[in-house]
Amino acid sequence: MHDNLARKARRDLADHLAIPRVTFTDPQVAAVGLTEAQAGERGLNVRVVSYDIGAVSGAYVRGNGIHGTSQIIVNEDRRVIVGATFTGPDIQEIVHAATIAIVGEVALDTLWHAVPSFPTVSEVWLRLLESYGL
Repeated sequence: MHDNLARKARRDLADHLAIPRVTFTDPQVAAVGLTEAQAGERGLNVRVVSYDIGAVSGAYVRGNGIHGTSQIIVNEDRRVIVGATFTGPDIQEIVHAATIAIVGEVALDTLWHAVPSFPTVSEVWLRLLESYGL
């Protein structure tokens, strides 16, 4: 009985940090978690990692000349993602992965093993983690 109450209590707590947001402009903008400035205001030791979405092999499935950006904000002390921003076509589909990483507090070394589908724009996750140094 106690375990059920504890699970329910955890489930009922809202995490306002990890509410994804998408602006359907051209290009689209999607984000979740903290910005670099917000992380700094909280005194977090962060590192920003960026990668060009158009540079991933899977971008061609969206068309020729795809452009966009991807950025993660990494809490260096804990090696977890605390924020992410993406711009480009159909990026609303990749912000969910960032939401899971933030809510689950998935360590980068663990996230490295979540291989993205190939060839898709989600491949940007692999490139972000490689750019981080994994």
